[in-house]
Amino acid sequence: MTVTNNVTRMLDAKKVNYAAHPLPDEKLSAQEVADFLHLPAGQIFKSIVAVRTGPGKPVLAVIPGDRELVLKLAAAVLGEKKLKVASHDQAESLTGLQTGGISPLALINKGFQILLDRAAEKYATILVSGGQRGLNLELAPADLVNLTGARLAVLTDPTD
Repeated sequence: MTVTNNVTRMLDAKKVNYAAHPLPDEKLSAQEVADFLHLPAGQIFKSIVAVRTGPGKPVLAVIPGDRELVLKLAAAVLGEKKLKVASHDQAESLTGLQTGGISPLALINKGFQILLDRAAEKYATILVSGGQRGLNLELAPADLVNLTGARLAVLTDPTD
């Protein structure tokens, strides 16, 4: 089954190499996606919406599925004192996407500052949400950075 949406059409138009991985339509954890696709959880990257405590753009932290976002690290990268993880409803409202389908590729030019954990550099390809539940896209980390303007940074505790 081929899934086509705005994100895949954009990738096709820009001639970006990617592989689409259809998944069950329900919200899955990164570990469940990894199990379903028989891949390590560290290669499945999840999107965490964070908000600044003061004015400024919302933040999308893209981190390995087997790790947790360290808010202090992300805040330091941005020169902020503090960040807060958005609530489920707030994340959906800010992104216009359902949780489980929030994708850095769907948020290009939507006012988000995107951070990508440096752990992505150890993989030739990583998987991120395809902009909807039931679809993950596999692409090179460098392509994700080039497309989204993501900033590479240490966002997680590497001992997790």
